[in-house]
Amino acid sequence: MMEFLRARTWQEALAAKAERRDALPIAGGTDVMVELNFDRRRPAALLDLSPVPELRGWHQADGWLAVGAGVTYAELTGERGQAERRELGRRLRGLAIAARTVGSPQIRNRGTIGGNLGSASPAGDCHPSLLAARAEVEVASVRGSRRIGIDDFFTGVKRSALAPDELIAAVWIRPPSGPEQFAKIGTRNAMVIAVAAFALALDPERGLVGTGIGSAAPTPVRALAAESFLAGAIGDAGLWESRRPLPEPVMSEFAALVSAAARPIDDVRGTAGYRRHALGVLARRTLGWAWRDYCEEAR
Repeated sequence: MMEFLRARTWQEALAAKAERRDALPIAGGTDVMVELNFDRRRPAALLDLSPVPELRGWHQADGWLAVGAGVTYAELTGERGQAERRELGRRLRGLAIAARTVGSPQIRNRGTIGGNLGSASPAGDCHPSLLAARAEVEVASVRGSRRIGIDDFFTGVKRSALAPDELIAAVWIRPPSGPEQFAKIGTRNAMVIAVAAFALALDPERGLVGTGIGSAAPTPVRALAAESFLAGAIGDAGLWESRRPLPEPVMSEFAALVSAAARPIDDVRGTAGYRRHALGVLARRTLGWAWRDYCEEAR
């Protein structure tokens, strides 16, 4: 017998989770229901968060955007929602691109950014863009709230830093000042788990480069050496200011460093070698797109 709990306010949700730590949160259900239908998981209770108004929408604070855990993929992309939510997709360009690759329109209408994070899957489509943007995850319980850096949130395959009595409240992102990109490879464009995914963010105001790798390690990871190399190469050559084309050796080395940062395995969707090669291709491709966009912004 599985108990079904429904919270109508955030305080009700936190109280219910404190009392029933074994309750599995559910909002859109696009991940949870698959596990239930295939009998991969059988929790003692489900905690329905879909009616909680505090998890919807977004707001700005001190240069950050706080995106509620209940915001759907469709709202991130502007496919569904009011003008303010379409504005969210414009500000978080990398996340919007990634959200457009998720499943079908039906899945995007139901699935949420909080649910994607809660599953902590190495193949989560939002995760690379959140890593590239150096996001922070706000979690809360009846004990209070805290923010976890996205680098520390994923602790293993489908495991996160959430305590048993905590729920995801929001994702905090300081939008990069330059272009963002995302690309993934799979057997088709929709309704498929990525064989490999890569996100890139350029931040010329701070002289930073952000990366995120999905489906190629036990957790989503950043390519730290690639970030440092590219930011240094651009800065040393004065390319942030001149916006000249990136030298071919710089693009090749960046791609190689991204590939080297992966820790993939062989599985039914692809071999480790294929994933490493694909990531190099995706890194080079997204860098070309992002740098082109950055140069065109000055025209």
